[in-house]
Amino acid sequence: MNDPAADTPPALAELLAVLDLEEVGRADMSVTASLDDGASSTTSPLAFAEEMTLFRGQSQKMPHGRVFGGQVLAQGVVACGRTVTPGEGEAPRPIHSLHAYFMRPGDDTQPITFAVERMRDGRSFSTRRAHAIQNGKPILSMSCSFQEPADGLDHQDEMPDVPGPEGLQSLSDVFGGIDHPGAKHVADRAIEQRHVEGQLFLAPADERVAQQSVWTRAVGRLPDDPLLHSAVLAYASDYALLEPVLRKHGRQWVGGGLNVASLDHAMWFHRPARADDWLLYAQQSPSAQGGRGLSIGRMFTADGTLVASTAQEGMLRVRD
Repeated sequence: MNDPAADTPPALAELLAVLDLEEVGRADMSVTASLDDGASSTTSPLAFAEEMTLFRGQSQKMPHGRVFGGQVLAQGVVACGRTVTPGEGEAPRPIHSLHAYFMRPGDDTQPITFAVERMRDGRSFSTRRAHAIQNGKPILSMSCSFQEPADGLDHQDEMPDVPGPEGLQSLSDVFGGIDHPGAKHVADRAIEQRHVEGQLFLAPADERVAQQSVWTRAVGRLPDDPLLHSAVLAYASDYALLEPVLRKHGRQWVGGGLNVASLDHAMWFHRPARADDWLLYAQQSPSAQGGRGLSIGRMFTADGTLVASTAQEGMLRVRD
């Protein structure tokens, strides 16, 4: 990636630097399995992946010292995408889906190593598996699939009929004048958010419903790199996705009496989109139970084109 332009907002320049992973080497890999033909058992190598490509990335500093989950998702997209090499004269295959599990909290003072396995390169699809590793242990495991552009059946959900972003209060409007490290962090994010129904940081919602809509975009222009835009969409998709659960139960982020952590995350990229244009992130929660809550999201361009869908389950434990 090119260096961020001089007029790029500092928060976005920091995000671009974090996503500019360094390739640090390759490692051989072999997988063995027991094969039983009913008469005898032998051990034979199964070449799921001949080697792993290793990348290293840094982290954005967080007030609580833990790595933001959306950052690791975005870095995983970049790491996997860089191993999908196009044929001569061909464009790189764009990502069409990711599935990830958050396994441990990450330390934002330590680098993260991404080990990417080339699972398969077929005529139409390329599949990759990546592990984000700190201190010798995985903090996230994810699979990504990339597809050659193709024609086919085409339909989509309609975008919800909600007010546009103009005139809505942004998080920087809410927290920009508050002299507190947590408030400054929210106000200075690389992703702008404008809640249609109002934000949930300081107080619960007036109406207890399990759905909300948030306008979102990067705070400045991004380079014309489709993989980078997909990575930033993945980054942004982790913001606010569990809020429909909080909204339904009259909770807020600050003083809401909950311990919250993402458990897993899935995302499907339907159509090309720029992460620096306004996108409506429509979210709803079909269920919360057992200390967990599930939320579903859909991202629409301002003209109503559905560009991505998301799903995330999070831990939401009520504190005594």
